[in-house]
Amino acid sequence: MAEETYIFNAALLCEECAEELMTKLRNEGKPNTGDSDDYPQGPYPNGGGEADCPQHCDSCLMFLENSLTSDGENYVREAVEEGSKTATEVWKPYYGEPT
Repeated sequence: MAEETYIFNAALLCEECAEELMTKLRNEGKPNTGDSDDYPQGPYPNGGGEADCPQHCDSCLMFLENSLTSDGENYVREAVEEGSKTATEVWKPYYGEPT
């Protein structure tokens, strides 16, 4: 199941990392202004949504299991063909055999 994803400072965060950051910000007295530059915004479903490449949490690097555009499918296919460890061990099992 795709991860719930948050956005903070143009970075994607998994739910666990976002919760930790929000707790830290609350403890520092920083309010949620509704701006992702100030406070994590979300959650957004499906790993943050369709993208041109697989998405990972920018903090812990967990794979967010987002859906891919056709360019994203090509990206994964090429990475698998090139023997990328992440592509063969993480993305290929999730997205399936490149077509």
